[in-house]
Parts: sequence; structure tokens; C-alpha cells
Amino acid sequence: MPPLPPPRPIALRLPLRLPPARRHVSSTSSSPPPKHRPYLRLTVITALAASLGFYIRHTYSPSSSSSSSTTLNPYTFTPYTLLSKTPVSSTSSIFTLRPLHDNKANSTVYTTAWHRGLWSVTFKQPQLQIGRDYTPLPPSVSGDGDGDGDDDGALHFLIRKDPYGEVSGYLHNLPPGATVEMRGPQVDYALKGDGVEEVLFIAGGTGIAPAVQAAYVLFREGRGKERMHILWACRGREDCEGGVSDCSAKGGAGGWWRRGFWSWGGGEGGEAGQKQKQNLVVRQLEELKAANPGSLTVDYFVDEEGSLLGRDAVLAFTEGKRMQQSDSDGGKKKKKVILVSGPDGFVSYLAGPKVWRDGVEAQGPLGGLLGRLDVRGRGWSVWKL
Repeated sequence: MPPLPPPRPIALRLPLRLPPARRHVSSTSSSPPPKHRPYLRLTVITALAASLGFYIRHTYSPSSSSSSSTTLNPYTFTPYTLLSKTPVSSTSSIFTLRPLHDNKANSTVYTTAWHRGLWSVTFKQPQLQIGRDYTPLPPSVSGDGDGDGDDDGALHFLIRKDPYGEVSGYLHNLPPGATVEMRGPQVDYALKGDGVEEVLFIAGGTGIAPAVQAAYVLFREGRGKERMHILWACRGREDCEGGVSDCSAKGGAGGWWRRGFWSWGGGEGGEAGQKQKQNLVVRQLEELKAANPGSLTVDYFVDEEGSLLGRDAVLAFTEGKRMQQSDSDGGKKKKKVILVSGPDGFVSYLAGPKVWRDGVEAQGPLGGLLGRLDVRGRGWSVWKL
């Protein structure tokens, strides 16, 4: 009988990737290998897609009651009711809006915002899913209440109808009683926290709204040392109807100071303005001036009348012996700031354009008229709103 051939070696095929160790193994029998379940993967994907769709609808649908908060906050949109639109000019109106849900917590939100500085809210255009920031006007200084808002939680906004503006056009087309969603507040400049005592506010058009807000914030808890001057450039007289300049830069720095900032106490310019019909914005400026005599002044520049805001108007306030004396009072230099607000072209002309960095709008370098005048070298900081 021929000898048996030697046994052939058995090749073992080991998987390149070992399955994860099972945490629970039966001691009596081995578990069968897991089977692929394509229907399970499909179920998970379907559930995730449904959840994502619900989230988008939950977040952005204006008709969903759960998509909005009842209290104004910076993270979700809160519904407000449009109470009225009061014309200020042929292109601008003051919008009055009240929270859709009666929530006293809004008063706390407003009070906190007024304490922090200049602030704005974002209005939502629901069809295009875009937003635009608007600055609330302060409550009337002669009204009742706590001074931080109307008793019913209403807010007031000066909004111009821009022929190319999707949000402003949408708002101006809304009827009273419509629901508007807004988010905020966002602080644009911490005026009080910055310890500012001297303010030059240069405003263009509806950029006057932050200026009115700045005057209210600066003087509401002031120490009596704060001073503010507003240079307001308008396209037409209707935008600032009834407004009369308190100071004049046409005669040079001397003429300006003769009637001007520290010596003004409701003189000829203010009285002349009160004899004319005043629109609502000018009236609010006059209220603030009357409540803070000698501390707030306003100059008006109207394009159609040929009075243009330029170099002399800025230098009249940033230079002069009186200003230098105020800097040295008490041996301590006062903190001074120039705030610029208005259309992009207006801001660029005065202080250079703002820039975008990493998806965020930033101040950018100082340029324009203020850069050429070297106002920083004279001790002024500049902030573009």
C-alpha cells in the first residue's frame, strides 16, 4: 500500500478589518453574523430629512406660532403689530409697532438696551428671507412712563422708502394691523459704557435716527458735563421741516462759536424754529434741546437750498480755543467721538467705507473728509454706524 501524501496546509482568510467586539456574547450558542438592512438606513435618512424640513418651517414660517418668541431677543424673530405709519416727508414715515403678545418682559429688554448705548433691531422680509437693521427712536422726553418706552411696549422707527430697497418697500406697503417680525436688540455702539463726554454726530437722511437716539442716551443719566452737536444733511427741506440751525459755520470758527456750543441757551435759532411747522423728527430734537439747555445743538444742511456739509462745518466743532479749554478743564482730557450715520456713500465720503472681513462688517480704515482733516490727531475717535 503506497504511503499517504503529507497533509496540505489549510489557508485561513482573515478579514482586513476585524468587526468590533460584541459587548454581550452568549455562552451557550454563537450569534449569527449581522445582516445588512437597507430599509433601516432608508428609514433613518427619511427621518432626518423630515426633521430638517420641520426645523426650517419651524424657524422661518411667519404663520407658525411656535416660530417666534413673545419677547424681543437677538436669536429668534418676535412678532409685532404695525399700529400706524405717520408721514414725515413724501418718502419717509414713522412706523409705530407694538408686540403682538402682551409681554411686560419687553420693557426690561428696552431698558437694558437704552442703558448699553446705541441699538437697533432687524426687520424680516419673509418672502425673500432677508433682513435690514433699523434704529428705534427714543420715547418722548416729555411723555409719561419710565422713560424707556411706551406703556404698551411700542417702538417707533423712521423708515425711508428706498425705490431699490426690498425691506423698506415691503414695510411701506404693509397696512396698519399687519404683523412684522423683528429680532434684536443689537448694540451698535456702547456710548455710555465708553465714558464719552463730547459727541459730534454727522447724519445723512434717515441716519438722523441714531443721532436722536444718541442724544437721548447721552443725556438721560448724564452728569451735566456731556456736550453734543449734530450736523444733519438732508436732500430736501421737507425732511427737516421747521428745523433752524443753532450755529453757523459760514462766517468761520469765530462766528460759529459766538452763537455756538457752550454759549447757546435756546437763542435766536431755536426760537425761530419753534415759530415754524415742525415735522415729528425736528420736534423730538427740539424736545431734547429744551430738556438739556446749552448741551445739545443742531445744524441743518439742505441740498436743494445749496447748504452743503463740508470741511468748515466739521472744523468749526473739532477746532477752536473753546474746545481746547474744555479739554483741559480739571486737568483731565475728555473723551471725544465723532459718529457718522447715513447711506453708504455718505459714510464713505466722510470717513471711508466700511469693509467685510470673514463675513462680518468691520469699521475699516479711517478715510474720506475726516481722514484728510486728521481728526484723530486732534484727539477724536471715529465710529461708523
